[in-house]
Amino acid sequence: MAETEEKTETAAPTSRQVAAARDFVKRHGKPSRAVVENIGRAGARVVLVGADGALGDVVVTSVEAGEALVEAVEDLEPAEWDSETVKATKIGAEHRRRMAGK
Repeated sequence: MAETEEKTETAAPTSRQVAAARDFVKRHGKPSRAVVENIGRAGARVVLVGADGALGDVVVTSVEAGEALVEAVEDLEPAEWDSETVKATKIGAEHRRRMAGK
């Protein structure tokens, strides 16, 4: 493949990724929100914010796959990091410990 050619990515999330997002919505309430973030060559991170404020994520191959994931999961709404979404998050002590690697 020449350097000038673009790598073709599949825009479909895997069944495992869809199942993980559906499980998150089931456990953390409806509607949940999803913010799709480009993480470079690694793909995209779909940050999930539950109705109860819980955070989760699913890593997919591309932004397009992340957007398709959001569309594939009922009660998962596309969102951005606006004030409404940020205010909806509740980061508890357990999540902070996990983020710190403890």
